Amino acid sequence: MTKSTGTTPTPPGDDQVAAGPRRPRHRGLMVPVPLLVPALIGLAFLLLPLLALVIRAPWSGLPEQLTSPGVWQALRLSLLCATSATVLSLLVGVPLAWLLARTDFPGRGFVRALVTLPLVLPPVVGGVALLLAFGRNGVVGQWLDAWFGITLPFTTTGVVLAETFVAMPFLVISVEGTLRAADPRYEEAATTLGASRFTAFRRVTLPLIAPGIAAGAVLAWARALGEFGATITFAGNFPGRTQTMPLAVYLALQNDPAAAIALSLVLLAVSIAVLAGLRDRWMRAS
Repeated sequence: MTKSTGTTPTPPGDDQVAAGPRRPRHRGLMVPVPLLVPALIGLAFLLLPLLALVIRAPWSGLPEQLTSPGVWQALRLSLLCATSATVLSLLVGVPLAWLLARTDFPGRGFVRALVTLPLVLPPVVGGVALLLAFGRNGVVGQWLDAWFGITLPFTTTGVVLAETFVAMPFLVISVEGTLRAADPRYEEAATTLGASRFTAFRRVTLPLIAPGIAAGAVLAWARALGEFGATITFAGNFPGRTQTMPLAVYLALQNDPAAAIALSLVLLAVSIAVLAGLRDRWMRAS
């Protein structure tokens, strides 16, 4: 006979079962020195230029620099063009992402590579390509000029096109990844209940992927706001018409370094705001 200890093991609660196995906690900072030293050097390399920008900023004359007519003109044009490029990217980028994520057609991998090509293409090369496509003698631009009298280079519309060209891949990649993570059975259930494919996309898919669309739109907007190479190549640098904030920084750096630093601080603040807005999404993804 075995003696009873008087205690019975308690089964795990529902909360413990649902939680699953606990992750092991880190017992302290155990980083090898050969990894810690280059990591700190890399961190210092990334942060030092930003700190130098903040340290050398003309804080006493910053209000005067930021309230000058040229700065507000460039800022207004930048916000207008970046927002227009984001809207254009949404209109054509979301359907393109759905096509890449939900359909299977020959050459899909090649099409995806072409879509992501502007991410690695030098912006100046993108501007040259836009000139060859939409310039007055371009492949499409010559017909636009001859048939409709539309000239795109060196106009505000040209700025929007240049920014859309470099920013839309960020939106497409974000939305495509969200679509691949979403369960397609919801769309299939909607179609079996009589909804068309477009209705299922509009009523079911879009609400599911709304966070991915929002994150991609913010990234595209930030990329469009900071675009320089393709813009100056395709649209030029005309104050009030094509001179955006990055172009104004480049021009001011040659004549008025204090104004260039002030404009750079504005773009830095916008970038930090974008990262802060996307932080929650990155934390959930991790």
